[in-house]
Amino acid sequence: MRVYSARRRPRRGAESGGRAAFALVAAALLIAGTGSVTAYGADGTGSSRHDTAGDESHELMESLDAFNEPRLSPSDQVAPGAYADAWAHIKNMPVRSGGWSEVTTSPYNEDALHYRDHSASNSGGGAGHSAGRIAALATDPTHQGVVYAGAASGGVFRSTDDGKTWTPIADRLPALSVGALAVGPDGSLWLATGEATTASDNYLGSGVYRLADPVTGTFGEGDKVGGTELDSASIHTVTFDKAAGYVFAASSHGLFRRPLSAGQDAAWTKVLAPCAGVGISGVGCGVDSHYADIANDVAVQPGSGGKKLLANVAWRSGADYNGFYYSDDAGTTWKRANPTGAINPAEIGNAAFAYAADGSRLYVSMESPKLLNKSSGSGVYSVLAGVYVSQSGNANGSFKQIATSSSLSTSGSAMKVNEIGTGYQPGSQAWYDQVIAVDPTDPNHVYLGLEEMFESRDGGATWKAIGRYWDFGMKCFSYDPAANSCDGDVMHSDQHALALSQWKGGMPEVFVGNDGGAYARPTAQTAAGWRNLNESGTLRNLQYYSVRAGKMTDGSGEAVWGGLQDNGVSLLAPKGATYQGQQLNPDGKMVSPFGGDGGDQLVNPDNGCQTVGEYVDLALQITNNCGYTASDDGSEDVITDIAPGDPGARFIAPFGADETDPNGLWVAGGQYVWGNTQTWKSTSGADWTKLYDLGAGHSATAIASRDHVTWAAWCGPCSRVDGTFGRGIATNHGGSWHQVDLPAAFPSRYVSGLTIDPSDASGRTVYAVVNGFSRHWNEGPGAGYGHVWRTTDGGATWADVSGDASASDSFPDAPANAALITKGGTLVVATDLGVFTSTSAGHWARLGTNLPTSPAVYLSPSPDGSQVYVATHGRGIWRTQAP
Repeated sequence: MRVYSARRRPRRGAESGGRAAFALVAAALLIAGTGSVTAYGADGTGSSRHDTAGDESHELMESLDAFNEPRLSPSDQVAPGAYADAWAHIKNMPVRSGGWSEVTTSPYNEDALHYRDHSASNSGGGAGHSAGRIAALATDPTHQGVVYAGAASGGVFRSTDDGKTWTPIADRLPALSVGALAVGPDGSLWLATGEATTASDNYLGSGVYRLADPVTGTFGEGDKVGGTELDSASIHTVTFDKAAGYVFAASSHGLFRRPLSAGQDAAWTKVLAPCAGVGISGVGCGVDSHYADIANDVAVQPGSGGKKLLANVAWRSGADYNGFYYSDDAGTTWKRANPTGAINPAEIGNAAFAYAADGSRLYVSMESPKLLNKSSGSGVYSVLAGVYVSQSGNANGSFKQIATSSSLSTSGSAMKVNEIGTGYQPGSQAWYDQVIAVDPTDPNHVYLGLEEMFESRDGGATWKAIGRYWDFGMKCFSYDPAANSCDGDVMHSDQHALALSQWKGGMPEVFVGNDGGAYARPTAQTAAGWRNLNESGTLRNLQYYSVRAGKMTDGSGEAVWGGLQDNGVSLLAPKGATYQGQQLNPDGKMVSPFGGDGGDQLVNPDNGCQTVGEYVDLALQITNNCGYTASDDGSEDVITDIAPGDPGARFIAPFGADETDPNGLWVAGGQYVWGNTQTWKSTSGADWTKLYDLGAGHSATAIASRDHVTWAAWCGPCSRVDGTFGRGIATNHGGSWHQVDLPAAFPSRYVSGLTIDPSDASGRTVYAVVNGFSRHWNEGPGAGYGHVWRTTDGGATWADVSGDASASDSFPDAPANAALITKGGTLVVATDLGVFTSTSAGHWARLGTNLPTSPAVYLSPSPDGSQVYVATHGRGIWRTQAP
């Protein structure tokens, strides 16, 4: 799957003057983390793919799967308690001395002036400074200027100065994936872990936590409320029913409730799960258990004395149980609503609710499973069923439709057909980015978040786009800053969170969270513009897929590069660094030479301005000057497509340089293993050669090469949903390519990382790291045990070197993502719960204790090998001394 509305535009084909007219390119804009991308084949020719809204939505799902599948396969289910058990083990492990230092502490400017290659960069589009995805927001009702932001996989940040600066307050929890934040009636802050933007299991969590003093305190494990009922779940909404004395959690496993007065250890009770017959009976399911009873939202109707509740329980692709459910007794019993008027009960999908403060109106934004299921290749450009209002506040309506994709596209949106092209109109990802809220002081003042942000001040009669997707294609736009007349009403795409402040004596504000961080403006504001809350660089929740570093040739230090979810490829050059006479970083900020989603990364360790960045699906691009465009309008080409054109690459596909011959051989993996001997002289996809076919339906998950001995791990099918899960390892060790016979004990889970032992010059000693959880938590066939396996005979035999599971120094039962052998010969492995190092065969220690528990997904050495960099998927890039 994919997550994140990547806003990268495809490389333009050669026409008169060498560039296509923007109007022709607009129809092929990269959307939602993908879209119409130009894939270059081995002959160097390009072919357009994924050019319909259905395909774009499919690629968004693909990017989400890229994270989910390794952790959930082979069963697509993780039992409650998995993260908590792993974390309990980790806390008792020995610690290898040495701490981690945060690298990406500078602000990240995705609109930097001299990084505007027209074919690869989004700079100039208007988003400005960015952070990572914000899934939840809350304002403290009694402390002016106090705001809380929940990062998709980066924990909770607090601001005490109205969003100008931020401080992390949840870094030591066993899961930093945030699903919901809410301030309770007593002023406590409730954190529900497990992000739920996909209306299914996404980034799983470890339950719900309550911080009694959120203005000054930090979350700890002791703040957990309840038992394991909500472990390994995702939670979309936490809602308080103060009058009835309950708190509700809408989760991927149904709707749960617990008394507000209950003790900390009191369990959550499941009160609504139609498939399971909880709260209501006689409702069919229509899908397998993994997609059953997904609760997306729950709301209490104001003025009902806490008795009337409304819940949306629905799977985005449709199920018999999809619907609105209401309760008249504070959630004890439920009935299925039969909405009348404009809402078709048979079309109900993922929906968001917002009541007016007095309960007199109910606003609903709703995705259509019917449109989603028929969108691919059909000419359907949005899956938004519509926006509706029940002017009585009744769950059964009658509902009036107050917005459609078509009407929203003509409200100043950048997603109007003649602005962005066919194939991507408002609501194309309504199953992913959808949020709605009502101004508590005005029942007619409504905010709607889809890919863009919209506002109505007349109850939905008219709408205005107040947070555009970008400026590209708009009549106001020009790459020449002096000629650009756009109004600044742009924010990053894909809206997920809304919060409205009501501070006594302060100006009411609306806060917005999306795939690029957080923004705010007064609710009374009608002029264009937003406060960008990412400008300080202290909202440090960037979601990296990779990290590489290279020395600057001017001797100023190291250039650090990393591929990001929906935020391009970041470059952090030393302040004042120069290359080829150009000053790369005069203001000390990170920049984004490549737009869209950034995947794996390759950097010349001896020249930090030479890099190959992956967009997605092995779409590789090379630059030899840090992506720097000397002209203000970025008119020169400094980034070149060199994609091999693989038909079966993963969303984030592996590639890299041979460790002993980095300038003589590059390798990459999709369905095929590819080799490139032109390396830094590469000019097109023709420079890649097929070395080996992993097999139809197989796709590389990891690759490593040393002295031209190459190893490649693969999956296929890559999830149980697609069929029987499969995995394997292939190599050319011994002189010819072949599949390795894995022993029966080798887990049938993702092989996420491979590293070749440099102490064995033959290339036959290799470590493989395995993702997911063991059979104890993952009940799929072949789930097995162990996360780190070694062969010393070229794959003929394998041994589990994870250690004795009962020993305190064994490797934790946590998803393992990457492996590295340091210059000193020490094995290091990155996991979702930290980084670990082998002290001897089967014995492990934590590598430092101050790394936030955001998933550590990628390891790379510094250019001289003295340090280790780690990319986290939610808390940026860190480094430590190499053990």
